[in-house]
Amino acid sequence: MKWKRRKLYISTDLEETSPLRKFDPRTKLFLSLCASVVVMLPLQRLFIFLGLYIIFIIWARLFSHFLKQMDKIKWILIILFLVDWLVVSLQLAAEVTLRLSVLTSVFTVLFATTTPSELGLALESLGFPYRFAFSINLAFQSLGMLEQEWQAIWEAQKSRGVLFDIMNFRTLFTKVGDLVSLTVPAIVLATKHAWVITESATARGFDSPMRKPFHQLSYSACDWVVSIISAGLVSMLILWR
Repeated sequence: MKWKRRKLYISTDLEETSPLRKFDPRTKLFLSLCASVVVMLPLQRLFIFLGLYIIFIIWARLFSHFLKQMDKIKWILIILFLVDWLVVSLQLAAEVTLRLSVLTSVFTVLFATTTPSELGLALESLGFPYRFAFSINLAFQSLGMLEQEWQAIWEAQKSRGVLFDIMNFRTLFTKVGDLVSLTVPAIVLATKHAWVITESATARGFDSPMRKPFHQLSYSACDWVVSIISAGLVSMLILWR
């Protein structure tokens, strides 16, 4: 059987060259939330927003990240479009596909230009509990580590001849039991790392009531300008008749 190395769809790449790296993470979070609100607009206004959004991400040097996100869900979009077109109508198929595309890509602005630590600081400064902000921060920081360990398990089991090509649907259901050799080590390693992180956080005073972040966020004039312009554009698209 011919084995192929498959890349896991977990992206932790940070676009350091983007102009948005200089902005406050709360500004980028606000931009993403504003863009997600526009998803429910009628099709005509949604096309207008999509054009403006593409221009914006090209300016922010995030167009390659946008294409990667679209590539990950291309088959879902194709299937949804065909099903809605055949069952309901072409207009509904276009609306559903476009809305899902926009909703998937809007948070590229946030995650491609913000580190997990910055996101945690932003959530904490917005009034979210420290435990929640820490959990989000830790989850995103763990993605790269989990990807490496998953790939290591995959390669180890592949060398033993245990695993199979999961994209071959004719043998998928007959060999689904072999996936135990992949999932069990992954679960054990994830549990082990979770326990180590818990012990480390406790030793560093995770539950301290007087905890304060070392880095402090500041909202600059540029952040205010971008936030006001974004809110104004979204309001115009919503109220436009």
